[in-house]
Amino acid sequence: MRTRVKICGFTCVEEAVFAAHLGADAIGLVFYPPSPRNVGIPLAIEIVNALPAFTTVVALFVDEQEARIREVLAKVNIDCLQFHGDEPAQACRMYGKRYLKAVRMQAGLDIPTLTRDYYDADGLLLDAFHPDAKGGTGSQFDWGLIPKQCDLPIILAGGLDANNAKQAVQTVRPYGVDVSSGVEAGKGVKDALKMAAFIKQVNEGDRVIT
Repeated sequence: MRTRVKICGFTCVEEAVFAAHLGADAIGLVFYPPSPRNVGIPLAIEIVNALPAFTTVVALFVDEQEARIREVLAKVNIDCLQFHGDEPAQACRMYGKRYLKAVRMQAGLDIPTLTRDYYDADGLLLDAFHPDAKGGTGSQFDWGLIPKQCDLPIILAGGLDANNAKQAVQTVRPYGVDVSSGVEAGKGVKDALKMAAFIKQVNEGDRVIT
């Protein structure tokens, strides 16, 4: 099975389009004002309208108000929602959209219970825990915390870049990987060479497995 690649946190139309042409399966747009990768609705519309066919658009929210999420959905062509805060399952499924639930990994976290609570999610996105940040930290967590069996697809995030992408695919064998800061020249500014190298290493990991 080929590992899917999501690159998150675009703030530039050209960079998002380039990532899609490199082979990124999904483009992540951050709707979280404290983030340096936050986008407004006008820019989000520009990015989405420029993307080539068969590119999934994921909108990331962090404990956002329902009205704001519905406003984004009404104006931007979003394929999938990503909830990166402490949203309960009902708050994730109320929009009738496919969704991912992000989980900040710590020792003792009960993944089986989470998979039951978010049973209709498209996947669990496993990220590094940080007491003051909701993702995008560039920190890696202990992959040994990931259960060998999970009833939901696993999307691996947290500190990934071209230097460990191949190892991540071989070790965790996730359904997908999610990268943001690991392919940046600066916060919110994607680096074309880093994106290309990252996708190449993910593909290399797949070839070793098969």
